[in-house]
Parts: sequence; structure tokens; C-alpha cells
Amino acid sequence: MDILNMSDLQVSLIIIGIVIIIGVAIFNWIQHSRYRSKIESALDQKLDDALFEKNNNSKPHDPHERIEPQLNKDFFVKHASKKDSLSARPVDVLTKENIADNYSDNQEYVIEPSIAESQPVLDEYNKLTYYIVIVSADAVIPSNQLNTLLQRKFDFNKPLVWFGQREKSGSWEEIAHTENTDYINLKGCLLLADRSGPISEIDLSIFRDTVQDFATQIGAEAKCPDIVPAHEQAIQLDKFCADVDVMIGINIISKDEGAFIGTKIRALAEASGFKLESDGLFKYKDENNQVLFTLTNYESEAFIPENMKALTTHGVTFLLDVPQVSNGEKVFDQMTHLAKIFSNTLGGIMVDDNRVPLSENGLSRSKQQLINIQNSMKENNIIAGSSNALKLFN
Repeated sequence: MDILNMSDLQVSLIIIGIVIIIGVAIFNWIQHSRYRSKIESALDQKLDDALFEKNNNSKPHDPHERIEPQLNKDFFVKHASKKDSLSARPVDVLTKENIADNYSDNQEYVIEPSIAESQPVLDEYNKLTYYIVIVSADAVIPSNQLNTLLQRKFDFNKPLVWFGQREKSGSWEEIAHTENTDYINLKGCLLLADRSGPISEIDLSIFRDTVQDFATQIGAEAKCPDIVPAHEQAIQLDKFCADVDVMIGINIISKDEGAFIGTKIRALAEASGFKLESDGLFKYKDENNQVLFTLTNYESEAFIPENMKALTTHGVTFLLDVPQVSNGEKVFDQMTHLAKIFSNTLGGIMVDDNRVPLSENGLSRSKQQLINIQNSMKENNIIAGSSNALKLFN
């Protein structure tokens, strides 16, 4: 059709179409420029790395407090080759990843409530983590006096476990009750440190004196280590535990200042295998009822069951307590996979504590740090997720 023969209506429609196309192009260019400016602004900020900080002043903390990785790298390098002391391998520093590094989830995971894997059997009650006393008698220890001793197990501000031996060549068994206590030898194991700090020299002295007085009363022999080196060992143990006491977290925040609805969070969490408990935490447990990781509110308000219908929040946080979980590598994969599902379903973004988006490379670094920490613990006969670790990091 010759343009000279076109009607005024046709020419007008063509002009309007051209104007619309140009307008859309300009709008898209403006939006792209704004988005790019936000990214550059976020990347230009010099923030401290929320996934790795040195802890020069270890302090007691609340069990539910968020603890970021605080690994003293110099400590690990200094003790890297000492198998018989509190040592560990060097741990790589986590770095923030570029926001433009998008992750791709091509792997398929089978989410199982339980991960069972055989671990080496170690003597958890060893001199590295416990102050150990031995009471040796020539005859069966009187039940009434033994019961009096056992009732004082909570007097020393740290967990205490008593073992009994019925024959000199017999095996040691934990004394869980005061019935059938026909023991001739006793072994007392007092924990040297936990998350509240190392045992005090005073408590060690009181425990030693208690054991020695008991042995004197029944005419037995008590072997009690010296207090000063035991207390020094407690301080060293506490320092090591502080260096590996790490929680790895993945935050999922809403896009464009939007909000997540409490009912949707709860439905998704319970469908994924979490259970909301009275302390305000969704807990993902294995078949032995051991917590693998938790889901918390990114904001200060807890997830109280009766308040979930009215609750809205700008984010949620997945938390994995590294020392308290066995097979941490697999558990981390479970948690990461669920975090991606939550992010996609809720329409959120996976970020670190500086609100910097997490790439696949960043998640791999967190996973490697977890592996290094649990290997360091294993070198010192502290198996992550074992009963011993649960006491040390309680």
C-alpha cells in the first residue's frame, strides 16, 4: 500500500503504535537503570562479613541466640598438628559472593527425617573434656552412703556422670538409678566446660573434697587429679569450644518490602517436616527426636502457635547448630534444599545477614566450613552430635 494513499486514520494508528513502542522501551530502560543502581549500591557498601568473624573475647551466650561463625584462624594454625591436644585444622574464611552470581538447583535431594551413618566409637568420657576421679573399695560400697553421694551430682555447676564397677575386672556401667548399687569401684566424670563457660577452680575443689571425704567415710581409696592443671585444661577446652561453636544460617527475605503470611509459613513448614514448638521455633528432627535444624522468624517476634494466623513477617531464617548435629554435611544439604523450596514458594530471596543474596558458590563455602569444623572436633575426640558434644555445647 502506498503511504500517500493511506487514510488519516491509518497514519494516526501507525504513529500511536510507534509512540507506544518507544514509551515501553524508555520505561524498561528506566526500570533497568534503577535496578542496576540498587545492585551497585548494595555491592559498594563495606560491610563486615556476617558469615565469618573472629571471636577474641569469648562470652557465654543464650542457647537461642544467633551465633555467627567466630573461628580464630590463628588458633587452628598454631595447633594444627597436635593430635593429643585441643587442635583443629585451618578453616577457610567465608566471603560474600557477587549478587549477580545466580545459583542453579539441578540436583535432586531426598529429604529424610533421619540420617544414619556409622561413626567411630570413642571414649567420650576422657581427660580432655572431664575431670575424672576413681574411688576403689575392697568391698561393696554401702547403698545409703552411695545414694547420698549420687544425690549431690547437681552441686558442682556442671554435668556429672557416675559409673560403677561390680567386679575389679568387670565393665563400667553408668549409674542411672539408686537401686541394685552393689558396686566396689566408682568413676566420677565432671564436665570441664559447656556454653556457660569453663568450670571454676572452686567447683573443682569442692567436688574433689567431696569425693575424698566420701572415700574416707567408707574406707576406700580416692584418686583425684590435681586441681590447677585440671582447671587450666577446662579453660583450654572452653576456648576450643568457643572457636568451633558456630550456627550456620540462611535467611529468606521478601521482595520489594513485601511480607510473608504466618499461615502460609506454617503450612509450608509442616508440609516439609517441621514441627512448631512452644518456644517459638519450627524444629526439623530425625527419628531419634534429635533436632537437625530450626526455622525461626527473621524478625524479633517468635512463631507462637496461637499467633500464626495474624502474623506477618519480612523473612524467615534456617539455622543449623554445627556442633550439635552429626553428619553435618548431609544435614546442611537438607536444610539448603528446603530453604530453596521456601524461597521459591514464598517468592523470597536467600540472603546472608548483610542482606546480600547467597549464590551457589557462597553456600558451598558455608558447607565446607561446616565440614572443617566437624573434622576439627573429631580430631579432639569430640564427635559432632554425640552425647558428649550435646553436653559441651548446651
